[in-house]
Amino acid sequence: MSVLVYTESDQGKFKKGALEVASYAKAVADQLGTTVTALAINANDASELGSYGVDKVLNVSNGDLNNFNAKVYADIVKQAAEKEGAQVVVVSSSADSKYLAPLLAVGLNAGYASNVIEAPSSTAPFTVKRNAFTNKAFEVSQINTDVKLIGVSSNAFGLVENNGAATSEDFSPSIAESNITVESVDKATDKVTIADADIVVSGGRGLKGPENWGMIEELADVLGAATACSKPVSDLGWRPHGEHVGQTGKPVASNLYIAIGISGAIQHLAGVNASKVKVVINTDEEAPFFKAADYGVVGDAFTVVPQLIEKLKAFKAQQ
Repeated sequence: MSVLVYTESDQGKFKKGALEVASYAKAVADQLGTTVTALAINANDASELGSYGVDKVLNVSNGDLNNFNAKVYADIVKQAAEKEGAQVVVVSSSADSKYLAPLLAVGLNAGYASNVIEAPSSTAPFTVKRNAFTNKAFEVSQINTDVKLIGVSSNAFGLVENNGAATSEDFSPSIAESNITVESVDKATDKVTIADADIVVSGGRGLKGPENWGMIEELADVLGAATACSKPVSDLGWRPHGEHVGQTGKPVASNLYIAIGISGAIQHLAGVNASKVKVVINTDEEAPFFKAADYGVVGDAFTVVPQLIEKLKAFKAQQ
């Protein structure tokens, strides 16, 4: 009857989102008076999960699973849930988990609540709070099915360390057949990925050309941030499409989002609205982004950003 959590990894290392959903699963398990079991696929060292509340790890090691396949992975999580008799299954809000979750919900005949931001306010009935309407409102939902599937909104619950240790068990599920073949995978080469970043520095057409992108990268480097861009920038070929954030690109739920030279089209704002603090730097004081931002600087990015970098470097030198 443990709570099952699917913990994503990349090249054998757990993603930040995996540790967050493990923390969330621990909070749910405490409410239900049960334990947490994590499913890890091709992870190098699952012992790390014990520090975030996991009691047992089901380790799956299979070279055929190196590339994500929603149908195959959903079936594996289903088998793990049935093995553990899990009544609550927790996944993240990554792109992979959003593909996986609907298939898993069907397989488990489970009610699925996505974009959940808090631990359940009640377990009888099972009630959760979630973001709705592209993060412009909250919704309180009840899940009345026997099995509950929860998708935790990125960077909403946070990482909660527990002084625990997880036992490990090899798990060899049957692998479902799939007619999908992965021919190649292109990965972003940033030091910090957009999905795991606490800070994201994003640039738009206001930078005037790809030759000026060094300014964005320098600011990101000082802040330990990921770099991103608006859709027009990726469409123009200035930056790879993997850095495009917004409703039609990658969603951003960082602690700090800095938009430089981005006017703030509705699709872009919808994709970054979950960020806790938004800062915009733009010459146009009528740009829509100023209405959505927590802080705004009306000024030329080519003047403001170098000064910001200089001040940040001076501040860090004093630490």
